[in-house]
Amino acid sequence: QVQLVESGGGSVQAGGSLTLSCVVSTYSPNCMGWFRQAPGKEREGVAGIYISGGSTYYADSVKDRFTISQDKARNTVYLQMNSLKLEDTAMYYCAASYGRCWPLQQERFAYWGQGTQVTVSS
Repeated sequence: QVQLVESGGGSVQAGGSLTLSCVVSTYSPNCMGWFRQAPGKEREGVAGIYISGGSTYYADSVKDRFTISQDKARNTVYLQMNSLKLEDTAMYYCAASYGRCWPLQQERFAYWGQGTQVTVSS
């Protein structure tokens, strides 16, 4: 059983930055991903990273603004979010998969954190 705990969410003005963290109880998954869900919208994949090789994948909406990374020594995955926009406001979830990262489909991810809220204001 893999347990995930996210942190780092909060409120920020448009153009600002936040870094989300996800601590993984057992660093054995093949892929770690970040998803988000805004009110009234479906959950969407934001970024993914292969644990072993480090390859990363991003949704077009966050490419060049968000960076996913990992610290294996700390069993932690990060999501650095820069140039935040109002439309980035959502609950952000960390997820683990023993399958492929891409495409970022929530059905591939069996383990989920509780989520951390990100609110971007003007």
